[in-house]
Amino acid sequence: MTTAIIVAAGKSARMGGDVDKAFLSLGPKPVLAYSLMTFEACPDIDKIVLVVRKDQLVAAKSASQMFGCRKVAAIVAGGATRQESVGNGMAACDPETTMVCVHDGARPCITSALISETIRTAKRTGSGVAAAKVTDTLKSVDHGQVVASTIDRAKVWSVQTPQTFKFDILRRALEKAKQDKANFTDEASAVEHLGESVHLVPSSFPNIKITVTDDLKVAALLLGIH
Repeated sequence: MTTAIIVAAGKSARMGGDVDKAFLSLGPKPVLAYSLMTFEACPDIDKIVLVVRKDQLVAAKSASQMFGCRKVAAIVAGGATRQESVGNGMAACDPETTMVCVHDGARPCITSALISETIRTAKRTGSGVAAAKVTDTLKSVDHGQVVASTIDRAKVWSVQTPQTFKFDILRRALEKAKQDKANFTDEASAVEHLGESVHLVPSSFPNIKITVTDDLKVAALLLGIH
């Protein structure tokens, strides 16, 4: 069984105030609904666990019902960090789950094809992480705004979500991170810390994350929302 954990429990600090970007309007739907509906339609996803802020549990349930998301098996509150939120989602997964696909609820442009490809890769190798090759020239800065060196972009990828793993690998990675008092901002970093290889899956369609207000306009254009 493959379970998706859609994480939308962040503080949205860069949006300012108490804004919850997952529930901001993106055209006729909240941002979260786009990811939710894509995972619902993906044939390789069996169940969905939603992880949201405690004060959005009711809103998340209403959204999943409103948009006909029957695969949603659980809606749980997130933790103080992303790592804790994913752990809460893992704890709510069906016991028969063998593959887990973690996705940011703030990435509304995700496609069913990319979800499926990360799952196929993870089934074969243990991990499948969406990523895009970096095309800009990258500079390393030691302090202030003075360039220290130029980074070889041929070796650099921008990691996204979904990030799919065999359930036991991610479970052990989160346990080790907790044991070592390490806090990671994505699951791939925790799996690297465990000593397991992380396999990247090229993302062919813009898979932006809503971080600031202007990202809503970009997402709307990508999704064809007028």
